[in-house]
Amino acid sequence: MAIHVTVWNERKQDRTQENVLKIYPEGISRAIADFLEQDDGIVARTAALSDPECGLTEDVLAHTDVLIWWAHMAHDEVPDEIARRVQEAVLKGMGLIVLHSGHLCKPLRFLLGTSCTLKWRDGDRERLWTVNPTHPIAAGLPEHFELPVEEMYGEPFDIPEPDETVFLGWFSGGEVFRSGVTYRRGYGKIFYFQPGHESNPTYHDPNIQRVLRNAVKWAAPTIHREKIDCPNPKPLEKE
Repeated sequence: MAIHVTVWNERKQDRTQENVLKIYPEGISRAIADFLEQDDGIVARTAALSDPECGLTEDVLAHTDVLIWWAHMAHDEVPDEIARRVQEAVLKGMGLIVLHSGHLCKPLRFLLGTSCTLKWRDGDRERLWTVNPTHPIAAGLPEHFELPVEEMYGEPFDIPEPDETVFLGWFSGGEVFRSGVTYRRGYGKIFYFQPGHESNPTYHDPNIQRVLRNAVKWAAPTIHREKIDCPNPKPLEKE
């Protein structure tokens, strides 16, 4: 059965900034959707902030197995109501993959309960270390690989202790960062992945593409999606 993915993006910089359009002429979300669909088991669609209800209607989320979220400059333009809708979908079992500057998006902060802040600087070389090589997201990845230019994200990263750290990033300026981490919230799985600055060709890198295809398969729901509630069942055993 196919995994249905919605790739969400603000679609601001990759519609207006010439340097970004040169790298992603059809937009970042379309570039991600295209390489995901190179896998026969993945069907991808895109959604944007300018779509009705930010492209995240109840119906869209109900038919989304994994939501990929790329954002940078318009976090506050997503209404709390929509962000809570995404949060609830994750708790019911939808997978969530948050990319790069999406660390500040409302759904992730609601789910993790922290500020998700960090320090940053653009223009460094990054070496990504696969520190959890047996994890499904790391399947087929080398011990380490490099991105010639990427935006530096550095510790401290204000997130809860991850369930798993899959990738550790080292930057030429000397900083290190938990670049690929996972969480489970309710019935849903969450993967945060740091690389992906809009002015760098990160999503054209074969290793990055493999990470995201692996992550989609890992984050896909494994049980029927349902609301977590507090039932009052009758006892199983009779006295």
